[in-house]
Amino acid sequence: MRNIVNAIALATVVAFATPSSLVAMEDLDVSEFQSWVSDHEDTNWLGQSELWVDPTGNDADVSDATLSVRADAIVYTWVYKGAEQSGELRWNGEALVWKDSWHQPEGVALTLVPGHGSLVAAEYSYPAGQGPDWHWRIKLAERPDDTLVLQMTNIAPWGEEARAVRTVVRIAE
Repeated sequence: MRNIVNAIALATVVAFATPSSLVAMEDLDVSEFQSWVSDHEDTNWLGQSELWVDPTGNDADVSDATLSVRADAIVYTWVYKGAEQSGELRWNGEALVWKDSWHQPEGVALTLVPGHGSLVAAEYSYPAGQGPDWHWRIKLAERPDDTLVLQMTNIAPWGEEARAVRTVVRIAE
């Protein structure tokens, strides 16, 4: 019982002491996301990308990564086995399209995902052999320390989510 009371007290202190700028941006629509893009347009970011190809999800291939914010796209690069890869999340009005030289060389239309707690989240479904479709989710989030996180998740038909990519970048000085 004492642990529960301490946990509630700590949660209350954290909730009231947390600056409002640390609150996740829920349910941004594309126009609000484009406003964020306008504020960050022509910025370049550097960091690392993690790619999980290990079936157990325990080991990631880590490489240098870049990310650029443009008026109509988020463009990124990363490396796999010595070969540079690139991708983009592009929008035109309310439409979002994603392509990646390694994951998805042909562009695919994405559907926005509400209630995601990030700058933007979207996904699409794809067939994987026999049975129901799988889903691929992409999220772009801005951490309180001003780093950006581009995260991609593979979602099985039964709801299990597996990390696929996480790119963490800071604005280039």
